Amino acid sequence: MSPGTMIEVTPSLALLLAAGVLCGTGVYLLLERSLTRIVIGMALLGNGVNLLLLVAGGRAGGPPVLGQTEPEDMSDPLPQAMVLTSIVITLGVTAFLLAMAYRSWQLNGHDEVQDDLEDRRVAERAARDEVSERATDDPGEYLAEPNDVVVEAEARDETRPELRRGGRKKGAEPNDVVVEAEARDETRPELRRGGRKKGSEPNSANESDSGEGGSR
Repeated sequence: MSPGTMIEVTPSLALLLAAGVLCGTGVYLLLERSLTRIVIGMALLGNGVNLLLLVAGGRAGGPPVLGQTEPEDMSDPLPQAMVLTSIVITLGVTAFLLAMAYRSWQLNGHDEVQDDLEDRRVAERAARDEVSERATDDPGEYLAEPNDVVVEAEARDETRPELRRGGRKKGAEPNDVVVEAEARDETRPELRRGGRKKGSEPNSANESDSGEGGSR
């Protein structure tokens, strides 16, 4: 080949048709539910892509080795390297799919891919143009106050058997229950420290305690 001659890069029509058939058949098999057909489709699709890479490299030439082939007669080494990488990736994916198909056959007796129930419910709601109740009832724009959360948590408390019925311990008087509830109240800032209101004297707190003891 003379130095002024252009390298032929026109692809072969037969190779293009073969690559198209391989890719189309592979995509069709990938859409099936059987894992065996998916494995075959993955292999066909990988071979079709490899053939397209070789076609994109131009005409066939000599090995791209310096000293053995003239530079103008060498084939493009880049598509060959990409084909080798694609073969390794296709082999790994095929082995993974084969392992999944074998495991599915052991567990279920078949290799069909089952639909997820939650995905099916979401699709049915989308078809009926419905949303969940939580999305309509709780938009999330307003947050509850801390005191409301504490009161609601105490109202749902089922771990204390002495407060399950009537809101007081067995044998306790109503006044005792009120005093005990105030002593446990952590939502009132005036009762958080020392058990008395802010600004009250210790003697007055003791007198109130003694007065409550006398009433008992």
